[in-house]
Amino acid sequence: MEKHISVPLDQKTVSALCVGDYVYLTGTVYTARDAAHKRMYETLERGGKLPVDLENSLIYYMGPSPARPGMPIGSAGPTTAGRMDKYTPALLDLGLKGMIGKGKRSQAVKEAVVRNGAVYFAAVGGAGALLSRSILSSEVIAYDDLGTEAVRRLEIKDFPVIVVMDSQGNDLYETAAENYRH
Repeated sequence: MEKHISVPLDQKTVSALCVGDYVYLTGTVYTARDAAHKRMYETLERGGKLPVDLENSLIYYMGPSPARPGMPIGSAGPTTAGRMDKYTPALLDLGLKGMIGKGKRSQAVKEAVVRNGAVYFAAVGGAGALLSRSILSSEVIAYDDLGTEAVRRLEIKDFPVIVVMDSQGNDLYETAAENYRH
């Protein structure tokens, strides 16, 4: 099923999403990769405050290439989500409602997705130049010293993703492989 939804996300919208849904996202998302996740996690361990309010937010696992003149961002393809798995349950427990990346997630992430009524979307790897067309603006908001791994606020319009793990814990990576075997 094809859906157009706005971000930040609300629980009713997330609960209505099912694995395999094609979704076009419009609104505000944040980017963060390995180094930013590690820094956020360490901040939380010290009792500090994160540089962004994660409540109902969506994090895109992406580090863009430099923008060409007149463009808000360069190539903006997803990175492998599993590298963030160590940190993700804690962020979901703080109210993060979803993630965009590529690849399978750990059992701990799946349990946190279900526990928090969240969602995991996949964006097409290798299509970063095409995906960047859906990004209207990009602004570094934290950890500028991390370069491409800095936390950015993106404004997106009709950003194409697929639900690969829904709030019930259904996992397209598992079901698609099982369906292929039969």
